[in-house]
Amino acid sequence: MADAPAPGDSIERDEPTLKRVIGPGLLLLFVVGDILGTGVYALTGKVAAEVGGAVWLPFLVAFLVAMLTAFSYLELVTKYPRAAGAALYTHKAFGIHFLTFIVTFAVMCSGLTSASSASKAFAGNFAEAFDLSIGEGLGLTAVAVAFMTLIALVNFRGVAESVKLNVVLTCVELTGLLIVIFIGAWALGGGDGDMSRLLEFESPPGEHAFFSVTAATALAFFAMVGFEDSVNMAEETKDPVRIFPKIMLIGLCVTGLIYVLVSISSVALVSPEDLSEGDAPLLKVVAAGAPAFPLTVFAFITMFAVANSALINMLMASRLLYGMAHEGVLPRVLGLIHRTRRTPWVGIVFTTLVAFGLIWFADLTALGGTTSLLLLTVFTVVNIAVLVLRRDPVEHRHFRAPTLIPVAGAITCAYLASPLSGRAADDYRVAGILLVIGVVLWAVTYLTNRFLLRRRATSDA
Repeated sequence: MADAPAPGDSIERDEPTLKRVIGPGLLLLFVVGDILGTGVYALTGKVAAEVGGAVWLPFLVAFLVAMLTAFSYLELVTKYPRAAGAALYTHKAFGIHFLTFIVTFAVMCSGLTSASSASKAFAGNFAEAFDLSIGEGLGLTAVAVAFMTLIALVNFRGVAESVKLNVVLTCVELTGLLIVIFIGAWALGGGDGDMSRLLEFESPPGEHAFFSVTAATALAFFAMVGFEDSVNMAEETKDPVRIFPKIMLIGLCVTGLIYVLVSISSVALVSPEDLSEGDAPLLKVVAAGAPAFPLTVFAFITMFAVANSALINMLMASRLLYGMAHEGVLPRVLGLIHRTRRTPWVGIVFTTLVAFGLIWFADLTALGGTTSLLLLTVFTVVNIAVLVLRRDPVEHRHFRAPTLIPVAGAITCAYLASPLSGRAADDYRVAGILLVIGVVLWAVTYLTNRFLLRRRATSDA
């Protein structure tokens, strides 16, 4: 177990490498498509509940924090242009296999909580689209579970089908957000809406304004995650040292601008109180700004948008589980491949069952908060890894972030992940349960491997 290969080790041997086929355009589409999704579609109202009309501020702060960490990722991905991301950087910096496992498992769990929140958002918009009175409990949960089952079937069918569907859904989710921005501009230009709400700050009773903003930022950060997934495409990108820095920063700026404009349109057309109710806030914005717009059409756009987030994250989670099983840090059965579909069917079943549990026991706010908590913790480790790996020079030229940036990134990410930020206790509870499951699986695998090694040594003797 202690001698299990680290992420990326196989690349250093004489094995075939991945084909470099991704140019700047495709990489930009991947970065933007991976960031856009459930966060802004479902959680804009939840953020408004924390800060009132200044809902744009937490999204702006979340963008700035994400930008700091993006610089750290850019230094590492251009220094080590390989697939594996945070797991590779953690192992190279600290060389502790258990820490590498925890980071990898946390990334996988963030995919599960993100996909589960997407399922909740899908159910809410499904009810709105078909004008169903299914309540907030069992009815919505049943729709969310049915949706997650459909995602699992697509995942099981094959990665080719999943990737093709992802391209289509990325275009749909971008279209939906541009519609909101256009409707907001049109309504405000015609004298509708109330721009004065943008400067109205309302924190929950008994909570200081600063902690309201940081708590809202910790939740809004969910909308900015996804850019870190692009580093896993490094081995398939043409000239990553030159292309990655420019494209990732452009992608972050585009999505950050879209989010701020969407939040401005939202709170200008709908009061923060109304915006915070339910799981379909942008549907209310469209109804207020363009009453003649077919709401059913936008509800379907929203459903397709959050479906993309669920598909991407469940695809990532099942493949990470498969990879950890083949590295010998999780039970081998989780890495079994289906003979005809050639997909990791046991990993897909396991991650889907965990997602079912998350849908059943956690609400949308807790799922979004847990996603950002897990990734902010990972980002803290990555920012520290940048500084540690400055002692490991490489022969080729690479991007280098000013030292102050990873330091600021580590501090801000650690703060937003800590209770000091005002983060809800439910976030830690859900994250803790998921990580305990991972540690138990790791311990079972470790003990099993030691037993088998001793048994083999005894038989050889």
